[in-house]
Amino acid sequence: MDKKYLEELSFEWSGNAKDQFTNSQSDMDILDKLQPAKNLKKVSICGYRGTRFPEWVGDPSYHNLTELYLSDCHNCCILPPLGQLRSLKKLRISRMSMLETIASEYGDSFSGIIFPSLERGDSFSGIIFPSLERLQFDKMPCWEVWHHPHDSNAYFPVLKSLVIHRCPVLRGDLPSHLPALETIQISQCDQLASCLPSAHAIRKLAIRESNKVMLQELPLSLEDIEIQGREATESFFEVIAITLPISLKIVRIEIKNCSSAISFPGDCLPASLNSLSITDCRNLDFPKQKQQHESLQRLHIESSCDSLTTLPLETFPRLRSLNIWHCENLECISASKILQNLNEILITNCPKLVSFARDGLSAPNLRSLLVFDCVNLKSLTCHANTLLRNLEIVSIWNCPEMETFCEGGVPPSLRSLDIEKCEKLMRSPSLSLMDTLTHLKIGRCDGVESFPNKDCALLPPSLTSLTLCHMSSLHTLDCTELLHLTSLQHLAILFCYKLENMAGERLPATLTILQIIGCPLLEERCRMKHPQIWPKISHIQSIVFHCT
Repeated sequence: MDKKYLEELSFEWSGNAKDQFTNSQSDMDILDKLQPAKNLKKVSICGYRGTRFPEWVGDPSYHNLTELYLSDCHNCCILPPLGQLRSLKKLRISRMSMLETIASEYGDSFSGIIFPSLERGDSFSGIIFPSLERLQFDKMPCWEVWHHPHDSNAYFPVLKSLVIHRCPVLRGDLPSHLPALETIQISQCDQLASCLPSAHAIRKLAIRESNKVMLQELPLSLEDIEIQGREATESFFEVIAITLPISLKIVRIEIKNCSSAISFPGDCLPASLNSLSITDCRNLDFPKQKQQHESLQRLHIESSCDSLTTLPLETFPRLRSLNIWHCENLECISASKILQNLNEILITNCPKLVSFARDGLSAPNLRSLLVFDCVNLKSLTCHANTLLRNLEIVSIWNCPEMETFCEGGVPPSLRSLDIEKCEKLMRSPSLSLMDTLTHLKIGRCDGVESFPNKDCALLPPSLTSLTLCHMSSLHTLDCTELLHLTSLQHLAILFCYKLENMAGERLPATLTILQIIGCPLLEERCRMKHPQIWPKISHIQSIVFHCT
């Protein structure tokens, strides 16, 4: 193949750790002799064991090169003058174990120059990385210093994205002026004590586990912000307090891991906010929001806002998705107005939650309702047959006090129901009224020895799929009590280790698939075509066994 037609080239070395130094010179010789043609557009070098790169890497005559990726070159402590590649748009440097210093100027004062400008007679515009749009550093364990030119206008004029990830000893300042920057992400840089660059075009900002990185101002162009860590979160709340709320266009805020007592300025959210996620911020006060918030569509609260006892959903009339996790003091969710856009609700591990929309939750377009580990919740909501008329999926796990699904009627649209560790709920008469239900899963009801039994509500005949799982005491399946399920096609019995008997007549004639997984006693009897078992299942077209 003629090298002049080659546009993409990838070099990869493999080997164990003891080969790193023994093959260093060999790798340098090989890479030097493999100098490609000048019309290359993309180069990737991975696992190179040399201590330096050949001169062709970074040669400005590669004027078509737009992408360069350097990774796992663990012996390199100095890299070529990449800043003179005038067409380079994407540069990623990762897992360079020996690299300590990155510099943007050529000079004897820098010991580990990676971005020097030319002083060797070659033609050079004076602008470093004139076309670079995306720059990423990842997992650089020894990188300590990033030097920059004195003239801030001499480098990165069009850089749009800067990502620095897992550089634990990096100190000093980031580039001070990046006029075109739109996205900046800094994560797991414990020692980086720097203010963010001045960049009026920033739209997305993420600071994760880099607590010393400070915010001085919020660009008015900012739309998406993710902050993780106490000091960084405090800095964000300080800055947002001095920024005119009406000027902000923030669409998404995600806050994590802040133990400080903080609150949103004015006790309200930015008016433009579309999505809010709060995780592991126990002392953050959820805003009381004196007026309706017309923009919020997604709300996620996890292990946060300990002062929150009542969540008034009517404050957010456009809400589409609600996720509440581990809110220990939440007692009530209220909704005094119609929530026309609400599509999904997930509530898990709220031990004090006793009332779910005391007066009924009017959400005509709600499709999915998942409630897990709410040990004091007794009922979902009243008048669900009219207020939740499009509800299709309900999952309820570990709500031992729940005795009824919905007071006043069951939603006519309900198709799928998953009940686990809710023995009182299995006795609810409303279960037999779900005449549109097609998929039912029952699990972890440890007191049930025979299923169905006299304490269980009659299963709806509309079922096409029934799953029993993790029933630790179950030893008998009563086939006769399932015969009225004249639409049943799929029966799955999963991890019921004591199950070994089938009582009564055979399973429904409509059944086409029987799965028995993790039920060793029953599986053995089925395989042996035991006379008490085989006549009840022999008509089924597909029987799947698996024992763990």
